[in-house]
Amino acid sequence: MSDVVHHYTTEVLDWRPFVKPIELETATPEQLEALKITPANKKVSDYVLTLAHDPESLLHRSPLFNGIMYGKDGLDRGGRELGAIGSSIVNRCIYCIAVHARHFNQATKTTEIVEEIFAQETDAKLPAREQAIFDFAVKLSAFPPAATADDMERLTAAGLSELEVLDLILSTAIFGWANRLMHTLGEPVSPG
Repeated sequence: MSDVVHHYTTEVLDWRPFVKPIELETATPEQLEALKITPANKKVSDYVLTLAHDPESLLHRSPLFNGIMYGKDGLDRGGRELGAIGSSIVNRCIYCIAVHARHFNQATKTTEIVEEIFAQETDAKLPAREQAIFDFAVKLSAFPPAATADDMERLTAAGLSELEVLDLILSTAIFGWANRLMHTLGEPVSPG
């Protein structure tokens, strides 16, 4: 039986790269410099070690990711995570869905929204604010030009400021990119 995960979950998953990650013991000075800033300021994952094959890109990617997902101003953590979930649902990135659904649940202290998204995917019926955020993230991820001024008005009507809308755009967009990297560089697997 395959250990690749094909269903939505909030469980912690592993990620198995198709490209061998660099090894810290043999990393170049440039790779080690790029690895100083990890996405969540935690353990260096196989994903980041795989991205370290291109240290110049990683040197710019990690601070950008941290700034978008962990910034202090603008959209709250739950909103940013919901943008990441919307993008990841469209792109079917099981690994990112698991990580960011778990972070959303922790940030909002609720599981109902994630459960609804897992059950109904892009047809999920959510409270007004979350619905506006999720629908926008889905639309932006599926076909960016489909997001219109009407969508911006809907986000404003749901209570989002211009800075919060910008944060939503950034969190959704960076996950469109991250999902595609994860899909082409590896696959989600059950831990163990």
